[in-house]
Amino acid sequence: MMNEYGTLHENGGRYALKFERLFTQNPESVFVDLTNPEYFSQWFPFATGDMELETGGKIAFDDGEGSTYEGTITTFNPPSVFAFREHDDLLNIELQAKGDGCKMIFTHTFDDPSMAVMTAAGWHRCLDVFRQIVGGDPVVWKENSAELRELYQEAFHLT
Repeated sequence: MMNEYGTLHENGGRYALKFERLFTQNPESVFVDLTNPEYFSQWFPFATGDMELETGGKIAFDDGEGSTYEGTITTFNPPSVFAFREHDDLLNIELQAKGDGCKMIFTHTFDDPSMAVMTAAGWHRCLDVFRQIVGGDPVVWKENSAELRELYQEAFHLT
């Protein structure tokens, strides 16, 4: 079974969190769920569901505290790559066929390593919810934030 935990990588002063998930569904099906605005807003933080699904398209976000902003889609290549820039962060989601299903490689590149633990715990939870959506299951957010932060704190050897 694949390790469900994210890994942290440093490259040229930037940091990347990388997660891999296996799905029994094919890349085409998972890509449709990934880019469905209604589903996207259920698992992706601050997403409003307002999306222009094309390279150069915009994605609208609302932090729920009065700030709205846009991301820009940098790669839209169904059914294999959905990537976008949110502020200075880069998010790249790649789907690779694997047997009858597929593997998702989710990478978030950012500048501030002090955010790695909290961000990893958050993405872990978000990707768990995305798996529920793809599986047709009801969305249930687990109350495991503190446990995941502790786990990633140890894994990343950050103080």
